[in-house]
Amino acid sequence: MLLEDDELFLKEKGYSYTTAIENSAIHIVIHGFSFPLMYQPRQADLLIRLPPGYPQANPDMFWTRPDITLASGAMPQAAGTHEPYLGQTWQRWSRHWGGAWRAGLDTLRTFIAAIQADLNRGV
Repeated sequence: MLLEDDELFLKEKGYSYTTAIENSAIHIVIHGFSFPLMYQPRQADLLIRLPPGYPQANPDMFWTRPDITLASGAMPQAAGTHEPYLGQTWQRWSRHWGGAWRAGLDTLRTFIAAIQADLNRGV
């Protein structure tokens, strides 16, 4: 279901994860994903949806469960919408990296690095 390089990356990082296909997209749930100090709670499940055509087509946005807030209690920027996937409701983080995606070169490794860089901004 996953590209071999993506599966090796997830295992290399020691992530506990599950995969499923729903609506033609591959759904990867990383269980207990760690968030920087400026968020609460500090761990949540992270959902990444790989669209049909990946890695030529780029992943867009990510989702968390339970909801994540800033340590101040405020909602992170563009993270106030909820969507149903895999029989659960997920907090959507509306982030778009389409212009920066290098089709055929970027992978789950670079997408998760982009997520972590975004989270480290603390907004």
